[in-house]
This record gives sequence, C-alpha cells and structure tokens, in this order.
Amino acid sequence: MLKHVCASALVCAAMLSVSGSALAAEPPIKIGFPIPLTGEIPKVGESTKYAAELFREEVNAKGGLEVGGKKYPLQFIYENNESKPDAAVNVTLKLITRDNVLAIIGPQSSRQAVPAGAVANDNETPMISPWSTNPDTTKNRPWVFRAAFLDDFQAPVAANFAVKQFNAKRAAVLFEISNDYSKGLADNFRATWGKRHGKDSVVAYESHGPKDQDFAAQLTKIIAAKPDFIFLPENYNFVALIVPQARDLGYKGPFMGSDAWGSAELMTLCKDACKGLFFSTHYAAAGAQGATKEFIDKYSKKYGYVPDDVAALTWDAVALITGAIQKAGKVEKDVRKMRKTIRDSLASIEEFKGITGNMRFDDQGDPIKCAVIVEIDQKGEFTFKESVCP
Repeated sequence: MLKHVCASALVCAAMLSVSGSALAAEPPIKIGFPIPLTGEIPKVGESTKYAAELFREEVNAKGGLEVGGKKYPLQFIYENNESKPDAAVNVTLKLITRDNVLAIIGPQSSRQAVPAGAVANDNETPMISPWSTNPDTTKNRPWVFRAAFLDDFQAPVAANFAVKQFNAKRAAVLFEISNDYSKGLADNFRATWGKRHGKDSVVAYESHGPKDQDFAAQLTKIIAAKPDFIFLPENYNFVALIVPQARDLGYKGPFMGSDAWGSAELMTLCKDACKGLFFSTHYAAAGAQGATKEFIDKYSKKYGYVPDDVAALTWDAVALITGAIQKAGKVEKDVRKMRKTIRDSLASIEEFKGITGNMRFDDQGDPIKCAVIVEIDQKGEFTFKESVCP
C-alpha cells in the first residue's frame, strides 16, 4: 500500500511539473514570410527559408528570444507567393489577418514587394523586404522597410564602375518590361548614363516579357548598335539565358549586372558564359570575415552551398525585426499594439551592424548602406572587387 502511494506521488509530481512548465511557457512570436517557393525564382525562396530557419533554430535552441527577462519561441510561417504579384498580395493578407503575425519579412523581388507593401501598410503591420530595391516598395509607407539599397543608388554605382572598368561611353540596356525591379533599375540607369554621356549615349534600350526564352531579336538590335557594354538588370534566370545567347550571336563585349544576379543558382545555369563578368550587389561571400564569415560557414555546413545575397539579407532582416522586438522590452498581448511597437522600434534604430554591412534607416524606411561590386572569377565564385558607399 505504501509503495502504491509513493508511486502515485511521483506520478502526481511529474504531472505537476509538466503542467507548471506548460503554464510558464510564453506564447510564440509569429513572423510571416511571403516568399517565392515556386515560379520564376524558386532559389530566392529557398535561400530565404534556409537563412530564416538557421536563425530561428539558433534562437529557439537557447530557449527562445529573450524580451524583458522572458523567453519567447520564434514561429516562422512561410507562404508561397509563386513569384506573382497577385499571389504576394493574397498571402501577405492571409499572414496578417488569419495568422496574426507580428511582422512580415518579404517579399523579396520588387515585383511582389511593391504590391505586398501596400497591403502591409494598409493593415498597419511592419514589413521588411530584404532584397527589394525599387523605391515604390517603401515610398510613403511608414510601416514598410527594407534591408537593401535602392535602385537610384545602385544605378550610378553600376554606371560609374562601367566607365572605370570598361572605359565605356556607349551603353545598351536589356530588361524585363513587367518587372518593377528590372524596369525601375533600367530607367534609373538610362537617366544616370544620359546625364553623364549625353542623351544618345544609351545606344539601345530593349525590353522583353516575363515568359520570353528567345532574345535574338533584342540582342541583334543591341549588337548592331555597337555598345561598349550591355547593362543587364535582370533576375538570375534570365541572365543565364541572355548572356549565352549574346555570345552565340557574336557579341564579345562585357556585361554589367545588378544584385539580382547574386543567386547561388546563377553559375549552375549560366556556367562558363558568366565567368569574368561583374555585378553590383549587397555582399561578397569570398574573403568575408567576422560575423559575415561565421554566417557563411554555418549556412554552408548546413545546406551544402555558399549563401547568396538573398540569404544574407534575410538574416539581417530577421535580426532587425527580432532586435526591434527586444528593444521594445516586452511583448504585448494585443497584436495591433505590438505591431505598432515594433514599427516604432525599427524606425528609431540609430545603427544596425549587419552581415551585409552597417546601416541606418532614413525617413522612408530605406537603409543608408554601401554597395559591393563583385567579379565572377574563373572558378565561378563571387569575389569582392570594390565597395561603394553613399
């Protein structure tokens, strides 16, 4: 009888312990990710999720995010925006209204981030796009931020480098007409180049559609115009088609690319044709040091390849959001109130030391930070060429 009583007491104690720990556990901090897991740029979605999961697992392994002396587990909710603007709007709204996330990280591409940013701003939910460079993503939207520099900064960076590296005076541009990122950067580049070299110095300005695979017509016009180089503000999947086709048509000159070249999949698709080319971007993995190298090593070990700029910017975006929550000092039970607290905390950050560089936000939620010029070496690695700061 005594043995039976003792056993029951142990069971009761265990039950009380489990119950007590369950009661003590804090509710999760929910953050939503509307990302392209399918569609034109699935590697962007993969890089986003991989970096975010690496961050989440590290924090949760330590018991959660410490805020005001309490630890809260991080819960990340991923929704596929299919690389489409309308899908990005729908899933962003779903994350805000159905899942009650405290913040949104993404979308990545400006084509999805611009319309999704309107949804986040209208619903007073803080959003950071890690990778979008089109000014309209954040313009007059106090709830929307980004971790990437803007097109009106990137365009002069690309133009100035082309002058110095290629001794160029005549430029050609090829871009995707329906992509906010591609068209916006192309327009910024044309304006920048024209101011410097005259209105006729952009000798060819050609566009294509989102489903095009054959660029012979556009490239034939470009080559006939005899440019000193071709500026290609395109997503990596188009770069891998356009560059080899240009070579097949006899173009032997240089290309200058933009940050959307920076995917880990570019060289898998483009192979030798892209070696020796240059593009502007957010960080260079080769030769990285300090916290940046630590991130690269952890990511590479876990996923088997070097993280691209999307992954690095996502890590910084997650760090910005979680840092803003910690800076707030407490997690409000009222979701709307907590969203406002996070937004205000983000806006008041004086300096953030990220793995893609140090930054602070201006009054539009855009970071003031440096750009990097990368050269693709003969091993297919993205190597640091130079840094350009505002």
